[in-house]
Amino acid sequence: MMPCPETFPYPLVALQETDSTSRYLNQLCSDLQEGVTEFTTVTAEFQHAGKGQRGNTWEAEEGKNLLFSFVLYPTFLEARRQFILSQIVSLSIKEELSRWSDEFTIKWPNDIYWRDKKICGILIENDLTGHSIGRCISGIGVNINQEEFRSDAPNPVSLKQIAGKEHDRYEILAHILKRMDIYYHSLQAEGVDAFSEIIAARYARALFRRRGFHPYQDAGGRFSARLLRVEQDGRFVLEDESGKEREYLFKEVQYVI
Repeated sequence: MMPCPETFPYPLVALQETDSTSRYLNQLCSDLQEGVTEFTTVTAEFQHAGKGQRGNTWEAEEGKNLLFSFVLYPTFLEARRQFILSQIVSLSIKEELSRWSDEFTIKWPNDIYWRDKKICGILIENDLTGHSIGRCISGIGVNINQEEFRSDAPNPVSLKQIAGKEHDRYEILAHILKRMDIYYHSLQAEGVDAFSEIIAARYARALFRRRGFHPYQDAGGRFSARLLRVEQDGRFVLEDESGKEREYLFKEVQYVI
């Protein structure tokens, strides 16, 4: 069942179908001269061109999952600190899903995993204005009630498969946005430098494979390493079995699942 926009706690555009909720929201922001308010959210029952990392598409059975995008205008945030947005989006989703099961983690930079399976993908697009972030659109797919996955994606899972029951998708969406709202306004109220340390600590505790040695692959091939830290700008720092530190930006290294 689709939500009623009049009773949803945030401005909502609920579509039956679209190519991409992020593309739709981006166009909406460009078309409306009076502007689109923060936390305006576009949902779709079905996307036929949903975007993922590395140009991938997101498989989602119609009417079963959460496919949505929302907009922020974090002009108080310097461009060099944009990774904070990725952290608070992924934390909001991970913490909401953790109401129903343990073992949810954040796979760097912002996928949500349950054990070794992917339940959520996030693609964040920032428009910069000078040295600050003028607009941020987060596009998100969360597998909620889908029972079978037919694409060649290697490791999808849904909340229904994990918890054994169906869930109200739009109740979960409202809770995710509320969690995000709290993080976002705490960042503004308490100051980026002070509150970002709290966010970084929570993010570090939530990371996938945060302990022990695990297989990775980069341009030089496969290797084993342990996670040391994630820097403020999002750089991923590993230590391999020889004791050498290896530092990566987005897309420069992959987990071997």
